[in-house]
Amino acid sequence: MTLGTKIGALDITVLIDSRLTFDPGIFTDTTAEHVNGLLKDAGVSEVQTHCNSYVIRSGETVMMVDAGTGGLFGPTSGKLGEAMAEAGIKPADITHLFMTHLHPDHTAGAITSDGKAVFPNAELMLLEAERAFWVNDANFAGAPEDVLGWQGLAKGTVNAYKDRLKIVRDGEEIIPGVSVIGLPGHTPGHAGLRIESGGQTLVHMADVVHVQDVQLSDPSLGVVFDVDGAQARRSRERALDMLATDKLMVTGSHLRMPKFGQIVRHGSGYRYLDI
Repeated sequence: MTLGTKIGALDITVLIDSRLTFDPGIFTDTTAEHVNGLLKDAGVSEVQTHCNSYVIRSGETVMMVDAGTGGLFGPTSGKLGEAMAEAGIKPADITHLFMTHLHPDHTAGAITSDGKAVFPNAELMLLEAERAFWVNDANFAGAPEDVLGWQGLAKGTVNAYKDRLKIVRDGEEIIPGVSVIGLPGHTPGHAGLRIESGGQTLVHMADVVHVQDVQLSDPSLGVVFDVDGAQARRSRERALDMLATDKLMVTGSHLRMPKFGQIVRHGSGYRYLDI
């Protein structure tokens, strides 16, 4: 399934890779009772999320933002190729590939099973802190096998695009109208995007929020996937405050529907509304 919008002269297409359900235990420093209460308040009964990739067209530039799960998370995942075909986008069309970070639900769809680049013409862009963290084996000494698998995918992605790797910086305009927003904590080089054209602005908040029904109501809640939970919380609270204060259009890696909306304050937390 594909969805889209325009920000000035820029075309934004959402490609839904996955629809996933998790256990309440993915949240840290809380109880299942608290999580279930937040879900009930939101009118849902499960911890639900999507994995979204994006294509941004800026003139002749065609940038993919994240590349999905590669089907690693079961039969409801790994639909990026189908969504691209539905949108009329071929892997060879992609000129740039921006990785918000190198977790497997963002990278696995960027490489084949034998470690080759899926996007043959794409320049891979990510922050140096992200690259450096994942390629350093010392950071994963004694890690469980699944985490070592994540590292292997991250290293494989960097290696597959090593001849077309561009390190970008927080605040840098990486293609016309699109600049990087550093959001460290979930991973060391986790980042979103600020997309601006024609007086319009859209913020891609990446993995600031994994489950909107829970973490918007209680932004203090992190997830077990956070590398630095305290820093991730600070980035989440800073980003949500900025989005609500500035009344900006927002999207994100794990938002369900609608894909484009607005963060508004609600009690001690926030809500996500269509616009």
